[in-house]
Amino acid sequence: MTKAAALVWLRAVRAPQWTKNGIVFLAWFFAFADKSQAAMARGWRPFVLVAAMAASFSLLSSAFYLLNDVADCDDDRKHPVKRMRPVASGEISKIDAVRAALALFACSLAYPAVFVLRHPDRTLGFAVILAYVFLQCLYSGVLRKVPYVDVAVIAAGFVLRAIAGAAAMAVRISPWLLACAFALSLFLALCKRRHEMAVASGSRAALDGYHPVALDVLIALSAAGTLAVYSAYTLAADTVARFGTKALSSTAVFVALGLARYLWLVYSRSDVGRPEKVLLTDKWIWLVLAGYGAAAVVSVWLYR
Repeated sequence: MTKAAALVWLRAVRAPQWTKNGIVFLAWFFAFADKSQAAMARGWRPFVLVAAMAASFSLLSSAFYLLNDVADCDDDRKHPVKRMRPVASGEISKIDAVRAALALFACSLAYPAVFVLRHPDRTLGFAVILAYVFLQCLYSGVLRKVPYVDVAVIAAGFVLRAIAGAAAMAVRISPWLLACAFALSLFLALCKRRHEMAVASGSRAALDGYHPVALDVLIALSAAGTLAVYSAYTLAADTVARFGTKALSSTAVFVALGLARYLWLVYSRSDVGRPEKVLLTDKWIWLVLAGYGAAAVVSVWLYR
């Protein structure tokens, strides 16, 4: 395969969107400093187990991206950006895309299957992967055409990723964090729909059922819900007991700043149709993430 062909396939599988699967590390990140679970999260082995689970979700996501591109080929050609996707532009044939999707699908299930064989007590990780596959099949077949339900399904997929990351290490993940993951994912999906309505309303069947005012209200509610749920998590008695400090609540400031920055991008008509691009390129988002990480480390290690 030539370098040019390899780059085309990397675009087709949406390699930059693999960053979304970083949420698989959510349980590892918080368990690392949790007094009751630190021993299960520290060292190279737990990290490798979680990283492999993230890789499985990345390959699985790419498989569904290819299948959806084949199904949406005609609609994508009406979109100013999506028409440049390899399948829609004709750089990759539909049959080759399907073959690649099947190969990625098989590879994505290889690690969870081997993992369960080696750790029969951790079948939850494989079960979550299968639940994700089932959910994505429903989404690709029917639910992506149902307004508002489509974004809820996307958010549910991120919750399953977070659960899978916890299952790989056999650690507990707070229901508050799962609720926060759902609210944040819903916020990002709603913002993406708003952008799509503005630039190419005919590119997605579900967009016809969205109302601009209702969409703006839901964006505001999901942003407020994300901040409220995360703040409640940092102040919950169980969280304080496990981390040994209330100072983790200070990190909510950076959550608020990140949401505010993203809202500014949405309503300044910036390109938020690809959240992973914003994450990788916006310097203010990077500063917020760096500030959050620093505040979390200081909160847990200096004040406990």
